[in-house]
Amino acid sequence: MTLERITKRDGRVVPFEANKIQEVLQKAAKATGEFPVKEVKRLTKEVVKELSTRFADKAFPHVEDVQNTVEYILVREDHYKTAKAFILYREEHRKMREARQALGVEDDLGLPLNSLKVLEKRYLLHDDSGKVIETPGQMYKRVAHFVAAAEKRYSKTKGKANVEKWEQVFYDEMTSLRFIPGGRILSNAGTETTCLSNCFVLPVEDNIEGIFDSVKWGAMIHKTGGGTGYNFSKLRPQGDFVKRSRGFASGPLSFMQIFDAMCHTISLGGRQRGAMMGMLNVDHPDIIEFISAKQNSTLTNFNLSVGATDEFMRAVERDKEFILVNPKTGEKVHGLKATELMNLIASNAWQRGDPGMVFIDALQRGNSLKNYEVIDAVNVCGEIPLPPFDACNLGALNLEKFVTPDRKVDWVQLGKTVDIGVRFMDNVIDINKFPIKQLAQSVADHRRIGLGVMGFAEMLFRLRIPYASRAGVAFAEKLMKFIKTAAYSTSEALAKERGVFPLWGHSEFAKKKRKIRNSALLTVAPTGTISMIPEVTGGVEPAFGLAFTKHVVQETGLFYTNKVFEETSKAEHLYSQELVEEIARKGGVQETSLPKWVKEVFVTAHDIAPEWHVRMQAAFQKYVDNSVSKTINLPNDATIDDVKKMYILAWKLGCKGITVYRDKSLEAQVMTSGHVASSDKSTEAQTLLNIIPLKKRKFSI
Repeated sequence: MTLERITKRDGRVVPFEANKIQEVLQKAAKATGEFPVKEVKRLTKEVVKELSTRFADKAFPHVEDVQNTVEYILVREDHYKTAKAFILYREEHRKMREARQALGVEDDLGLPLNSLKVLEKRYLLHDDSGKVIETPGQMYKRVAHFVAAAEKRYSKTKGKANVEKWEQVFYDEMTSLRFIPGGRILSNAGTETTCLSNCFVLPVEDNIEGIFDSVKWGAMIHKTGGGTGYNFSKLRPQGDFVKRSRGFASGPLSFMQIFDAMCHTISLGGRQRGAMMGMLNVDHPDIIEFISAKQNSTLTNFNLSVGATDEFMRAVERDKEFILVNPKTGEKVHGLKATELMNLIASNAWQRGDPGMVFIDALQRGNSLKNYEVIDAVNVCGEIPLPPFDACNLGALNLEKFVTPDRKVDWVQLGKTVDIGVRFMDNVIDINKFPIKQLAQSVADHRRIGLGVMGFAEMLFRLRIPYASRAGVAFAEKLMKFIKTAAYSTSEALAKERGVFPLWGHSEFAKKKRKIRNSALLTVAPTGTISMIPEVTGGVEPAFGLAFTKHVVQETGLFYTNKVFEETSKAEHLYSQELVEEIARKGGVQETSLPKWVKEVFVTAHDIAPEWHVRMQAAFQKYVDNSVSKTINLPNDATIDDVKKMYILAWKLGCKGITVYRDKSLEAQVMTSGHVASSDKSTEAQTLLNIIPLKKRKFSI
């Protein structure tokens, strides 16, 4: 009898496909190395033969019957190692099915459980009772449909057909996980909240009306889920005489407390914690209090950065005096040693990770409208420098997807996805709705987008290029140069089709007679949460660990093992459950007995000397017109002088900003390594196998 159909877990009867059994056995053979791949065909035939015999006079076999038979044949043929791996695989997937069912998300794209948890918490739509009302595929359909609608503006002759074409293209890129839009796009596109930008900068003027206008505007932005950046340097220093009220100024820090309270209050009602960037220029008289602000205050919703000038950095290098200036009067207040101020910055960053530094002269040098406007502020994570009242939408290329099975970069597909991503994000500008008119006008005038990357560490793993090496840095430059060339080419093509950005005549592009659609195109954002959807590292960060817990979307954290390491170690016959547990305890492979090449390629953030972190950031910045957000990870035993050296190196290499974080300098941190998660997926199955030897195992077929 020929086996024709099987019964799925959901009750559907579908055609029986022997090739699926062959695929499972082939993966198992590669993972264990217990028998050659050519043996797979014979074993597949044995499984089909056994099923045909057992179900000759019965109803169609259930999928569990098929899996039981695979297990039985492997044991019968004395392939105990592979049988054990298959049992663990089944147990792992059983738990995942149960977890998916409990989560209440229908997975129509075959995503990992952790990805579904992220989507459920942050991006899928819910009804009024909190129940999820869309699948991941439907979410991407909602986004693609909404963003493609912008094509109507430019396709009057083809109209509907062109919109439908691009809707499908956008959907395909997102569901393939090659291109992931920013969080606000995933959450808000096609809903009542149609603000799709992540990044905003608002002005803070030196008067009560201006300050509280900015508080109000910030609240309206945070309500949509966006983050805001502010430079408080226009505010007069604490104790300065205020002629109008005949009183004395309370200084920037007192008003920052009000902004912080606003952000905290708004975030209580939202789906995620609000965030802001607070900056103060290094020559402000209140700079010392600002640097130490997080030691003595509750600015929990602020990232802090010092706006450092080239003049200040040169004074640090030469150990010269630096002058603080009253921003209201322009009067010199007092001088102090630049090195003493830098030591204070480094000391606080060593203790708490704040403040970072933003090199404001570098921001302006990289501004395509440098002779028209001043940029002295950045968004929450520093990747988007913006003038007051401007905003930017984000999206990222998932670099892991552009490595071929034979370990080469698929430059053709990468170029195609860059083209689609730029068009997608330019469309977002046209359909974006903002809570205040000044933002709408500025965004329309600048047409700035932030196309970035994620999964760079996985790309290097697959290419087997060490991150902390000249080869790694050289590859980063080559990669980002390619992306820049492709992105600018698309923007130029869009300019021919749709016109240049309205401020083009004031830009550096106009001087070169280069017609372009967008005032800036590229960035490297952290991609912290959206990179959890394809389960890759954020931005251009190295892997934090090869097994670690990430505390973002749930308090208990989500446990991750690096999939590329797992695949590679299995392919090289190095994998074992004991190895994974050892790496989970230690956080990496450096203290294991694995081969040298594995230790060189599969490095983690704390295996890498801080200088290489900075050099990698600078390599990407060379071809990024916005900025690069990256954390310079320092080991727990790093010194304050180490922090200072990283700040100076970043400035010298042309970075626009820098953030450092010394491991475990805060009690609670987003990612933790060196820990085996209590929910380790294979523990129960491993215990079962230790109790019941494979040769004595009974099978229900």
